[in-house]
Amino acid sequence: MAESKKNKNRCSFCGRTEDEVGFLITGMNGYICDSCVTQAYEITQEALSGVKKGDTTKLNLKELPKPLEIKNFLDQYVIGQDDAKRFLSVSVYNHYKRLLQKNEGDDVEIEKSNIIMVGSTGTGKTLLARTIAKLLRVPFTIVDATVLTEAGYVGEDIESILTRLLQVADYNVPEAEQGIVFIDEIDKIARKGDNPSITRDVSGEGVQQGLLKLLEGSVVNVPPQGGRKHPDQKMIPVNTKNILFICGGAFDGIEKKIAQRLNTHVVGYGAVRNTAVIDKDNMMQYIAPQDLKSFGLIPEIIGRLPVLTYLNPLDRTALRAILTEPKNSIIKQYIKLFEMDHVKLTFEDTVLEYIVDKAIEYKLGARGLRSIVETIMMDIMFEIPTDHKETFMVTLDYAQRQLEKANMARLQSV
Repeated sequence: MAESKKNKNRCSFCGRTEDEVGFLITGMNGYICDSCVTQAYEITQEALSGVKKGDTTKLNLKELPKPLEIKNFLDQYVIGQDDAKRFLSVSVYNHYKRLLQKNEGDDVEIEKSNIIMVGSTGTGKTLLARTIAKLLRVPFTIVDATVLTEAGYVGEDIESILTRLLQVADYNVPEAEQGIVFIDEIDKIARKGDNPSITRDVSGEGVQQGLLKLLEGSVVNVPPQGGRKHPDQKMIPVNTKNILFICGGAFDGIEKKIAQRLNTHVVGYGAVRNTAVIDKDNMMQYIAPQDLKSFGLIPEIIGRLPVLTYLNPLDRTALRAILTEPKNSIIKQYIKLFEMDHVKLTFEDTVLEYIVDKAIEYKLGARGLRSIVETIMMDIMFEIPTDHKETFMVTLDYAQRQLEKANMARLQSV
């Protein structure tokens, strides 16, 4: 028995026999097992990158994307919204500089400036976050505030936000501690009433209170796999001091709060003079922290989101540009889909104008553009793979017939 084991081939690195490993690779004068190959690859990657496992990403001010470069990158994917892009670009760049300052030992400590974006649905809040994630060199995650509840209630604990960030950073805690978190639908955790609740508001004010320590900066014990905390569960301590939080929300109906605040003079000539210069079609541009308080955010959380910006409602020109101009525009996506079936797809200009008209009519925003195009293209996408056509042009008459057939009234109720 010992003799047969002695005669078996062994890994020249770890000494295990061919029966004890997955497989052996034969060389000129020896063997290497699959396990040693994997370890050798990891060691080589660490040596080439100069970053050991567990270390944070090495940042260099000269290599950092400047605010103008960040904005130019966003311009390739997101149409308009210059103000929001500027705020985002500066916040992200300053976040990088804060991370670099930790190594300089300066007496002046730069505090983080968390940001909140306000804009109606379909204007590009989540798209801005997803696009900027492509450019970043720090861990980035997007979480939804609608599923969060106070600890002990059905839903996700607030610490699950940091669990997502840890997962993105491959559980490298120092790297996660310099990451960026985008909290979407922040308006859904607004206080349900104007007055402080006498009953527990577990998915509204309760979540806001729990977010305070995360936004401000503190050491939070995070369950590594998410879910509920258990007394015997091993926790991972994460310091949120250097994590940048970006929040976004539609804040549906906040325009009424803004209008009430602006119209301070209800009678007299002053009222006419003040309201004459207000753009009533875009009240969101006059957003102020006190409007967020009136909507239902508690003052403490507003104070921890010092940078407040807004997204403009999409007009006809912006919707038309969204269809064709961005790198991953809706029309380019469908042209690519048809290319994969060796079909050249084209659209009449009148069809694009018709799609924009319908999006404005049904007030669906940028998301509605895709719904309308999908409805127009569904039948031809079903038929084209088996028809063996080389070209197909979408005409205005075809688009109108498809929309009438699909009963667009259901989109109007969305």
